[in-house]
Amino acid sequence: QVQLGESGGGLVQAGGSLRLSCAASRRTFSRNAMGWFRQPPGKERELTAAITWSGGSTYDADPVKDRCPISRDNAKNTVYLQMNSLKPEDTAVYYCALGPSLARNSHLYDYWGQGTQVTVSS
Repeated sequence: QVQLGESGGGLVQAGGSLRLSCAASRRTFSRNAMGWFRQPPGKERELTAAITWSGGSTYDADPVKDRCPISRDNAKNTVYLQMNSLKPEDTAVYYCALGPSLARNSHLYDYWGQGTQVTVSS
């Protein structure tokens, strides 16, 4: 079993920044990617960004490209999502999840954090 713990969400004004953190209790060879998904109110969960533990390959979804870099600290088993120039449409519950690769399909990720709320006011 792997536990994921998220932190860093909150309320911020448009244009502001937040850094989300996700700490994993351990890493496994079979689950080499950590993804950040978000679920806006009334909408489906979607992949925002993902990174591999080995090599550091990344994926960034178009809505956050160039605004929200994802990074990792392997020594701390922690992945970060630095969210800059936040917009009201970034408002969502953000979840981190552990999966086998940089996949966009949420069903391929089998360990999930509890979620952290990000609210961006206009």
